[in-house]
Amino acid sequence: MSGDGQGTNHWFDDEAGPVVRPYAMTRGRTTSPAQHRLDLIAVVVTESDAGDPERDPTLAPEHVDIVGLCREPQSVAELAAELDLPIGVVRVLIGDLVHAELVHVTRPVPPAELPDESILRDVINGLRAL
Repeated sequence: MSGDGQGTNHWFDDEAGPVVRPYAMTRGRTTSPAQHRLDLIAVVVTESDAGDPERDPTLAPEHVDIVGLCREPQSVAELAAELDLPIGVVRVLIGDLVHAELVHVTRPVPPAELPDESILRDVINGLRAL
C-alpha cells in the first residue's frame, strides 16, 4: 500500500479503466501521416488483400480489431464507439493501418464540391420536359 492510503490501484478508475492505456496503445503518438484525412464521418474499409492481420506481430490487438470490423465499411466515429476508445487513439491506429496498406479511407464529398442546387433543379426540370 502506498503512503497516500489509496493502495496500488490508484492509477485505475472503475468507470474509465486504466489511465495510461490510450497513450500506450499509440506508443505516445498523437498523430499519424494519414490522420489529416480522418474526419469523423470518413469511411474505413479493409483492403481485399489484407489477409489475416492476427499473423502480423507488429500489429496491436486494437489494430486487428479495426481490420476485422472494417470488412464492412465503418466510419471513424463508429469504430471509436465500437472499440470504446477515444477518437484520437482510433485515428492514430487507423493511420497505422493505412500506412501498412491494410485499410483504405474514403472521405465524404466536401459541400463546396457538390453541384449547386439550382443546377440539379434545372436538370430535373429538363428531364421532366422530355
